[in-house]
Amino acid sequence: MASTHRAPIEEHPDLMELRARHDRAVATPRAQMVEAMAVLTGLYLAASPWIVGFNGFTTLAVTNLIAGLACMLLCGGLGTSYERTHSMAWAACALGIWTCVAPWLVAGDVAHTRSITSNLIAGALATLLALAAASGARDRTRRPVAGTGDRQMTSHP
Repeated sequence: MASTHRAPIEEHPDLMELRARHDRAVATPRAQMVEAMAVLTGLYLAASPWIVGFNGFTTLAVTNLIAGLACMLLCGGLGTSYERTHSMAWAACALGIWTCVAPWLVAGDVAHTRSITSNLIAGALATLLALAAASGARDRTRRPVAGTGDRQMTSHP
């Protein structure tokens, strides 16, 4: 009976290519800027009740504190271990959407101009940055389509 030697899964060519693509994705200045802005947005969101002055609305203040810290943790880990955490950017996207609608959904009368404006801006920014972080894994190499010359280009994942 012949035995076959199998290489460990970590040495599989497809897995190695995927890791290399993730390494390229986080090494770009765009990815680093998106991560930094997302962390700063999360920090602002966590501190916004005290910055803007609606910390008297306890439910919204606690909601913003938790959502902001969660955004910071989700987006802050993208640069160090992108291959394992890039899908968490979708959770940060959901937190950004929650932040936009929170003034109308949390208990109490918290929907005032300052809290609504702050949450809409921070939530929209968090959502856009999370979407940018989630799309960062796409390989942006451009290759010409066969038979069309250089006029038409396609992106390959």
